[in-house]
Amino acid sequence: MAEIICIIGTKGGTGKTTLSHMLSHGLTLIGRRAACVMTDEYREPLRPEGRRYVMADARSADAREKVVDTLRTLPGWVGVLDGGANRTDTDIALYDLSDIVLLPFRDSPEDIRTVLHDLELFPRAFAIPSQWPKNKWQREAADKLLAAIPADYQTRLLDPVFAQSASKLLLQTRPPETLPAALNRACKQLASTLLDMVEGSEEDVSTALARAAKT
Repeated sequence: MAEIICIIGTKGGTGKTTLSHMLSHGLTLIGRRAACVMTDEYREPLRPEGRRYVMADARSADAREKVVDTLRTLPGWVGVLDGGANRTDTDIALYDLSDIVLLPFRDSPEDIRTVLHDLELFPRAFAIPSQWPKNKWQREAADKLLAAIPADYQTRLLDPVFAQSASKLLLQTRPPETLPAALNRACKQLASTLLDMVEGSEEDVSTALARAAKT
């Protein structure tokens, strides 16, 4: 049965689509089959040519449910649902369909306020710093914003995905055949982190099996 990961959130401009394509690409680099599912009716889906992952158009509620139902029957696949902005009803529907829910946000006080609201609304969701600055001074200021997030939410805060100018290549109509190594590494790291959350890391599984054998 396929795992379903959705990337949602109230605020626009947080990098939901970029993360969706980075995650989908990264999954294929670590040997998984992935489908990037467009759900925003106000955007045109990108073409599948030149991609390692499948693209699916699910911009209506009916299409969305059918696509997810089909994915659920496919062993070893991962579906990545790319949400839109300011669509609370749709976000709730995507949340209910998904195994892992991500709420990306950027380094601004407005983003922090919005993601805290969304964390309250979606109690199973995880917040993920997106397009996070790498410059030393900008990074220090951005990390202070993370440190100010209330303790109750710190356990639901994932490691940042740093800004990658090359990530725009994944959003082209047809990506280049060869992508920069740094982008591939970032995509693989993101995919590995999310798969460990869904399936459990080998260490976690080994520990769980050892405990089970002793009971």
